[in-house]
Amino acid sequence: MPQHLTLLLNYPVLIAAIFICSIGGTFQYGFSVSVMTSPSQFIKELVNRSCVERFDRILMDWEVSLIWSFTVSVFCIGGLLGSLIASSISSRFGRNRCLLLNNFWAILGAILMISSRTANSFEMIMVGRFLYGINAGIGLSAQAMYLTESAPKNLRAMVGVTIATALAVGKFCGQLLGIRELLGTEKSWPWLLGFNGFTALFQLCTLPLLPESPRFLLLERGDLQASENAFRKLWGNKDHSKEVVEMLEEKAALQSIRSCSVLELFQNRTVRWQLLTIVIVFTSLQLCGINAVYFYSFDVFRAAGIQEHRLAYAALGTGLCELTTSIACSMIIESMGKKDLMFSGYIGMAASLGLLSVTVYFQKTVWWLPYCSMVLVFVFIFFFSCGPAATTIPIPGEILTQSFKSAGYTVGCTVNWICLFVLGSLFPILVENLGNFCFLIFMAVCLICGFHVRFNMPETKDRTALEISAEFDRMRAKDKTSQKKNSSKICEIKAQDTKL
Repeated sequence: MPQHLTLLLNYPVLIAAIFICSIGGTFQYGFSVSVMTSPSQFIKELVNRSCVERFDRILMDWEVSLIWSFTVSVFCIGGLLGSLIASSISSRFGRNRCLLLNNFWAILGAILMISSRTANSFEMIMVGRFLYGINAGIGLSAQAMYLTESAPKNLRAMVGVTIATALAVGKFCGQLLGIRELLGTEKSWPWLLGFNGFTALFQLCTLPLLPESPRFLLLERGDLQASENAFRKLWGNKDHSKEVVEMLEEKAALQSIRSCSVLELFQNRTVRWQLLTIVIVFTSLQLCGINAVYFYSFDVFRAAGIQEHRLAYAALGTGLCELTTSIACSMIIESMGKKDLMFSGYIGMAASLGLLSVTVYFQKTVWWLPYCSMVLVFVFIFFFSCGPAATTIPIPGEILTQSFKSAGYTVGCTVNWICLFVLGSLFPILVENLGNFCFLIFMAVCLICGFHVRFNMPETKDRTALEISAEFDRMRAKDKTSQKKNSSKICEIKAQDTKL
C-alpha cells in the first residue's frame, strides 16, 4: 500500500469529509452530465404528449430535438450562474455552510423531476435541470475549496484527486442506474432524474457534523481558536503546529489585503501567470475532446461488432475505465507530482486522438482497425482520467493565495461552464462538417495546454501557496531576463550590420 494512502487512513474524519462533500458536490455534477442519455426517448415522448394534450398540436421532429437540446444544455446555464455566485456565498457564509445551503437547489430540482410525468410537464424537467446546474456550479467550487483547505499539505494532491473521482463515480452511477434493469424504464425514469435529491438529503443530514475549513477560519475570519479546533476535529490530536505557522505567515503577508473580487484578480499583475494558467487548464478540460470520444464511442463499438441493445453496457465500460483510473491516480499522484501527470496526460491524449482519427477514417477498409479504435477510446479515457480530470479542479486553490482563491475558482468554473455550453452548441456542427477529423482540433488543444503546463507552471506538490507564488515570480523573472538578453543581442547584431 502506498505510504501516502496509509497516511490518509490515519485521518478518519478527513476521509468522512471527503465522502460527505463529494456526494453532494462533484458527484451531482457527474451524475447530471450522464443521466440524460438513458431516458431521452421517454422525455421526447412526454414533450409530444404534453403538447398534444395542452395545445392540440403534434410537434415536428426538429421542434422536439430543439426542446430536447435546450433541456440538456440549460444545465450549463445553471452551472454558469452557480459558479458566478459561489465565490460570494462561500466567502460570506463559509465553505461548509455554502455546501449545506446548496443542497436545497438539488432537492427542489428533484421534486420537479419526480413530478414531471404526473403533471405532464416537460417544462418542469427544464427548470429542474437549471436548478441542478446551479447546485453543480456552486458545489464544484465550494467542495474544492473546502477539501484543499482542510487537507494536510503532504496529502493535498491526493485529496484533490478525490474531487475528480467523485465526478467519475457520478458519471458511472448515471450510466448504471439508467440501464433497463434498474431505473431506465418508462415507469421509473422520473425517479432516475430525481436521484440527485436523495444524495443532497444525505449531505444535508451529515455535513453539520463536519467543522468549517481551518484555513477559512484563520485567514478570512481571523479566528485562531476556531481554526485550531477545526484542525483537531479533522486531523485528531496530531501535531498541526507547522500548518498553523505557515498559515500565520501567509496571513502576515496578506494582512492588509482583503478577499479580492474577480475584477481585482484580473487587474492584479502579480498573479497574471496564475490567472492565465487557470483559464488555459479549465478551457482545455472541456475542449480536450473527451465529449467527442464518448460521442464516437458508440460508432466505434458498433463497428467492432457490438450489438445495438448491448451498447449501453459497453458505455458502462468507458465510465468504469474513467472511475478505476481516477482511483488508481490517487495512489501515484503524491509520488509523481501534479505537473508531470497533467503534462503526460495531455500528450498521451493528443497522441490517442491523432491515431483515433486515422483508425476511425479507415475502419471500413481494414477489418481489425475497429478493434484498434476501441482500444484507443479506452487509452484516451485513461490519459484523461489520470491527467486533466485528476489535477485540474483543485488548481486555483493551490496556486493562489487565500485572498485570491474564491475569485480564482469563480474564473475557473465560469470558464468550465461556458466552454461546456459552447461545445454542446457547436459540437453537432463540427461533427456534421468535419466528421471524425474534429479530433484534430481537440488534439491541438491538448498539445497547447500540455506544453503550457510543461514550461509555464511550477510543481505544486508539498508547497504552500506563498512558495508557489514565489516560483511563478521566478519563472516570470527568467522570461524578462531572457527577453532583455535577446533584445541586447538584436541590438548588437544591428550595430555590427551598421558598421559593416
